[in-house]
Amino acid sequence: MSRKTVKIGNSVIGNDFPCYIVAEIGINHNGSLDMAKQLIDVAVKFGCDAVKFQKRTVDVVYTAEELAKPRENPFGPTNGDLKRGLEFGLKEYKEIDAYCKSKGITWFVSCWDEKSLDFIKQFDPPCYKIASPSITDDNLLRYCRKQKKPIIISTGMSDMNIIDHAVGVVGIDNLIIMHCTSTYPSKTEELNLKGIETLMERYDIPIGYSGHEVGLYTTYAAVVLGACIVERHITLDRSMWGSDQAASVEPQGLNRLVADIRNWEAAKGDGQIKIYDSEIPIMKKLRRVGAKVA
Repeated sequence: MSRKTVKIGNSVIGNDFPCYIVAEIGINHNGSLDMAKQLIDVAVKFGCDAVKFQKRTVDVVYTAEELAKPRENPFGPTNGDLKRGLEFGLKEYKEIDAYCKSKGITWFVSCWDEKSLDFIKQFDPPCYKIASPSITDDNLLRYCRKQKKPIIISTGMSDMNIIDHAVGVVGIDNLIIMHCTSTYPSKTEELNLKGIETLMERYDIPIGYSGHEVGLYTTYAAVVLGACIVERHITLDRSMWGSDQAASVEPQGLNRLVADIRNWEAAKGDGQIKIYDSEIPIMKKLRRVGAKVA
């Protein structure tokens, strides 16, 4: 178990601190600033520590061929119409920044390219997230490290060689690694939650969990196994249009998730075996009179 910590805003991430809970809004706002604010409200209401968005420079991240592919969506007939329609610009992020500050919740972003990182940099985020698809982008990793901010890296679609390489590029200072499986939704048998323990043993840094599964119990299990930061996509309704909605958590589920993580933290204690004051009256009532330890 690592004793190293990483500070994000006013929160300390590490094994001896409360689990840091990130509500991933991502692109579940469906291009609507109003919906983004509703999702921020949900995260605030149920006690999340932060919300996260995604930012891409569409023409950099995707090839012209990929953008031209037919794909019927609310923004037009092509995949490019969809990708551009889901991207927020300066006006929207200024409102998100002001809204999160007014609600007292931290926000940050997965930047998928250097131009997007430069764009987000103007808001002075407390950290940067490297999404699973970007873990092999050495140029982005190096550019992200140059910002001298904490980095969170998700490890979906990766084996240990890929993760080792990424860690070698950015170094372990101010680094958090998130165990992750990049299918939406993920199959239970492919979550490999013991990978959290593997990462904890391999790197002396905080390890977290980014989940895309249906249900909540496996995220609780990740915390029990040692994840000191968890991230789940959130949505207003899993039946809504959108590629990530089905792998997301609805408001009532988020409420349960946060509450149960906090209950686990209260229940796990410090490991010191002792007699509680509340047990003494029961002990006097139930133990055999005159019985002594031999």
